[in-house]
Amino acid sequence: MARPNSDLLRGTLDMLVLQILSEAPCHGYAIGQQIQHLTDDRLRIEQGSLYPALYRLERHGWVKSKWQKNSASKRRTKVYQLTRKGRERLEANIENWQRFVDSVSHVVPGS
Repeated sequence: MARPNSDLLRGTLDMLVLQILSEAPCHGYAIGQQIQHLTDDRLRIEQGSLYPALYRLERHGWVKSKWQKNSASKRRTKVYQLTRKGRERLEANIENWQRFVDSVSHVVPGS
């Protein structure tokens, strides 16, 4: 069986993370939990994929982060926030995703 295209997987993860952050700033673990919750446990993003994605998004300027003290645990957590550039990227990703899904639906019956 062919392996999924890593660029497609990476782009999809980036889009999911940006979408979660478009709702509100969030720390990494909560981003993964939110994706899992919203997909009814169909997608589970491992930390080994999530944190490199967050660092990549930050390098591109699509998200920014800051350390905050968590009042419940009294520990510091890194909170990520979508930037204006990230919001523009998310909109472009959604448009590309919709074109992709539309194209596939013309080839694959019932999709």
